[in-house]
Amino acid sequence: MEVFAVEGLPEVRSGDDLAALLDEHVDLRDGDVLTVASTVVSKAEGRQADLGEFEPGDRAREIADRIGAITGERKDPRFAQAVIEESEEIVLAAPFILAVTRFGHITVNAGIDRSNVPGGDLLLLPENPTTSAQQLHERLDVPVVVTDTSGRAFRQGQRGVAVGWTGLPACRDWRGEHDREGRELSATVEAVADELAAAANLVTGEGADGLPVAVIREWEFGDHAGHDALFRDQENDLVRQALAEFEYDT
Repeated sequence: MEVFAVEGLPEVRSGDDLAALLDEHVDLRDGDVLTVASTVVSKAEGRQADLGEFEPGDRAREIADRIGAITGERKDPRFAQAVIEESEEIVLAAPFILAVTRFGHITVNAGIDRSNVPGGDLLLLPENPTTSAQQLHERLDVPVVVTDTSGRAFRQGQRGVAVGWTGLPACRDWRGEHDREGRELSATVEAVADELAAAANLVTGEGADGLPVAVIREWEFGDHAGHDALFRDQENDLVRQALAEFEYDT
């Protein structure tokens, strides 16, 4: 397959017609997959905010004070309040905030970004990235993956992940297929939406690159079963259950 970043996109601002901008700057073909960074989706959808908009409550002040005591660095309680308001649940409150977004993604600080935010302090994730992907898909007629970068437990570094998608299943389900020795696979589910997001991140980069969109060409899902259960159910997420009982010892 081929993966390339879309060049020449202008700075996206609130109210911009993102689909029209993309249609103007990339010649899409049948079979292409379009990956779009959540940052530009959020900007077009007006998801920028100022810290002053968030009045910290007792919970936010408690979290900020506790993180400050652990790390030795002041945590703005207004930021903690923003995370609380953008979250369905706080899984971990110290030594950092790990939150469940309203659309099911678990990430540090509810995915709130403080980089590359012209005219504001904060950039919030799209309210529903899959809905955002569907709107682009309807206009551009190709599968769309909305991406973000996320850290990984047990490993250093970040990689691209899918936070919204449409036009393709999120996962390849290999269960019921067989390996080269004829053994039936019973557990293997491949998170292809995440793999495509990570591949796109290799060419879009981080920081000041200014390349939020990539095209993946000549990739095929293949003759496999597929499903969209990319986010684990809480009942089956043993790590999340353990974190719910975890207390950081200061």
